[in-house]
Amino acid sequence: MFSKMATYLTGELTATSEDYKLLENMNKLTSLKYLEMKDIAINISRNLKDLNQKYADLQPYLEQINLIEEQVAALEQAAYKLDAYSKKLEAKYKKLEKR
Repeated sequence: MFSKMATYLTGELTATSEDYKLLENMNKLTSLKYLEMKDIAINISRNLKDLNQKYADLQPYLEQINLIEEQVAALEQAAYKLDAYSKKLEAKYKKLEKR
């Protein structure tokens, strides 16, 4: 009877020991995975800082582009007004010419 009890307890302890080994392995793998994720996060952070710096470096040029765009729009409006005015003058000239 004691040998069966010893066998049973040995089996239980072995199973518990195997469970702890499995948990230890799972913890090690999880730790490695988190280290990989940390490295990825660090790289993403570094790349984001680089992109923000590049955007900041481009900002003066973007402002110049916006200013040029506004000036082009104003020039285009002036050209339309000048075209309309020249058409009116042409129409007046043709009326005067017919007299």
